[in-house]
Amino acid sequence: MATINGSNIHPPVQQEKVNTDIVTLTRFLTEEQAKHPEATGDFTLLCHALQFAFKSIAYYIRRATLINLTGLAGSSNTTGDDQKKLDVIGNDVFVSAMRGSGKCRILVSEEEEDAILFNESPNARYGVVCDPIDGSSNLDAGVSVGTIFGVFKLPGSVLGPENTISPNDILLPGTELVASGFTMYGASAQLVITMRGGSVNGFTMDNALGEFILTHPDMRLPSKRAIYSVNEGNTMYWDEWVKAYLDKLKFPPEGEKPYSSRYIGSMVADAYRTLLYGGIFAYPSDKKSPKGKLRILYECAPMAMVFENAGGLAVDSRMERLLSVVPAHIHDRSGVFLGSKDEVQKVIDTYNEFQK
Repeated sequence: MATINGSNIHPPVQQEKVNTDIVTLTRFLTEEQAKHPEATGDFTLLCHALQFAFKSIAYYIRRATLINLTGLAGSSNTTGDDQKKLDVIGNDVFVSAMRGSGKCRILVSEEEEDAILFNESPNARYGVVCDPIDGSSNLDAGVSVGTIFGVFKLPGSVLGPENTISPNDILLPGTELVASGFTMYGASAQLVITMRGGSVNGFTMDNALGEFILTHPDMRLPSKRAIYSVNEGNTMYWDEWVKAYLDKLKFPPEGEKPYSSRYIGSMVADAYRTLLYGGIFAYPSDKKSPKGKLRILYECAPMAMVFENAGGLAVDSRMERLLSVVPAHIHDRSGVFLGSKDEVQKVIDTYNEFQK
């Protein structure tokens, strides 16, 4: 501190820099809609309802321990997993938000055995698929969980009070998605969203404003990164080619460094880290789960769309493009390999070597 004539002189206080040109998710969606003169606004309104669901789930997760929402709810979902209390709440929030939007005709949720039809909205043009709280087995440990979602535009043949809709009408490949993404609930809520043929954009929840703020515009995956994310506890069940692929990463030729292993056990958290840093996330089908573990409609396809739009690749355990896979039923499963382009290509090359 400077002194003049024995008096203390405080340094001048710097003026706080305030960003007044903030891009919120609401603004982002409005500006995107303006780029399409043919848009009716229905999709934007549906996204506002989705946004409310994400904010609500984020709120309940932050308060979970305080208001005793962790622990089992005493029931299991359609895929046989024990339901957590927050699973039930997250599902109810999603159902309510989609019904209230008036823009959703059919909803598929991991927590519901059957698809939910909103017959009170016969002219609604969209079908929504979701895993309301993915990775919920980690909730009691405070590990990041998330919501995965996808949006399909329904054919005109199922619209209107004179027509009917069934779960078969949403058994579509991921190439038919008009939007997808996920929200990760960690130290802050992170929302990643993309639209068909568009870029991938990341938003961070500002709790003071109550808004998702654009913080990661035009997210792009590095073409390669020496990081793999897989549950190696399943090694004894893997096919030989999968074991060979992982061995190449862990035991490279002399002079090369092995890959780093990063596995959280929550698909959203593992995928988000992979999206940010590059590498590969894998959950291959195996002898224990011959079809795979992750659900095609509301886990694999939405994530595949995000990764492809960010410059990556996503394939199943037969090396088919994940976005092209058509589910046999709403809870159908698949093996998954997604991540940086060069890293997924190594998986494809190893698989092809074993097919010779």
